[in-house]
Amino acid sequence: MSKTKLYILILGHLVFWVLNYLYITTGNLTWMGFDNQSGSLGFVYSYGMVFNAFLCYIQVFWLVPAFFIKHKKLKFWTYSLLILIGITFVESYIDTRVASQYNLLTPETPLPLVIFGIFIQNAFFHILYTAFGFLYRFLFEYRNAERAKQILLKETHQTELKYLKAQLNPHFLFNGINSVYHLIGNNNKLAKDTLLQFSGLLRYQLYESSEAFIPLEKELDYVLQYIRLEAIRKGDDIVLKYTIDFEHASLKIAPLLLTPFIENAFKHISHHEEAEKNSIVITIEEAAHKIVLSVKNTTDVTLQQIKIGGVGLQNVQRRLALLYPEKHTLTIIEKDDFYQVDLIIDMK
Repeated sequence: MSKTKLYILILGHLVFWVLNYLYITTGNLTWMGFDNQSGSLGFVYSYGMVFNAFLCYIQVFWLVPAFFIKHKKLKFWTYSLLILIGITFVESYIDTRVASQYNLLTPETPLPLVIFGIFIQNAFFHILYTAFGFLYRFLFEYRNAERAKQILLKETHQTELKYLKAQLNPHFLFNGINSVYHLIGNNNKLAKDTLLQFSGLLRYQLYESSEAFIPLEKELDYVLQYIRLEAIRKGDDIVLKYTIDFEHASLKIAPLLLTPFIENAFKHISHHEEAEKNSIVITIEEAAHKIVLSVKNTTDVTLQQIKIGGVGLQNVQRRLALLYPEKHTLTIIEKDDFYQVDLIIDMK
């Protein structure tokens, strides 16, 4: 806690006790015969407030942190009860002496009965201030525990996100090199152009996507370049259709979330002799701060085969859960002849 917050907290407590005292000693109040007209109530409440504050703060600074929080419940309740009874008895005895000085006691009432009556009334207020101190420290500890829990959870998420993101680079590198490898010998010029584009994409992953969130326009430009790279590699063997449209270019999105689904489509597209039977349809639209991705590709493999080595998909699903909890919908449809992914992300 900073010094400024500490000073404000102390000032707040002082104001509470001052207002408490002023309320009791300036109003037209009476308590067990003590009143403000004679000044007896102000005198009694002066030391009474000290006892109340003692019972409150002994909970705050000692009993709760030393025993209750550390699960020493028996000691906590024992010490709390003994202190409460002891303070109440002492204050009740002093009240009786003060009442005698102000001639507030009647001879007909036995002194033990008077002390007992005062004891019961004092006990009521002492229990209230003891409970207040307990709840104050307990809620303070609970809030600190929740804050520590959130910090730990955030650090865990950040560590996991860094690990997941680090996995993307070697995975993407593996697929890119594999793509260039198949072009070498068959079309060296195309292989060189592909390698050049691939290096640009890799540069984006290594440097430009280092932020937690980046402008949507930059991410979609990366996606577009990736699609064009894969289109060069596949050539006339497939029918490719893609649409990318967005309204808010500066909208922030976590990087490298969309590409794995597109990469998966190119990786597992069908291998029919007729190119018309091998199709990929990609649609990316952003409107009203929601981005919708739809990727559909023909396939001739099973869902289990698609999942083999699917680090990219498993990775991005985990990242979505961490980055957009309750703010994304992912639907995967697998049929005998096509595979479709629909993703909606609410970026509000």
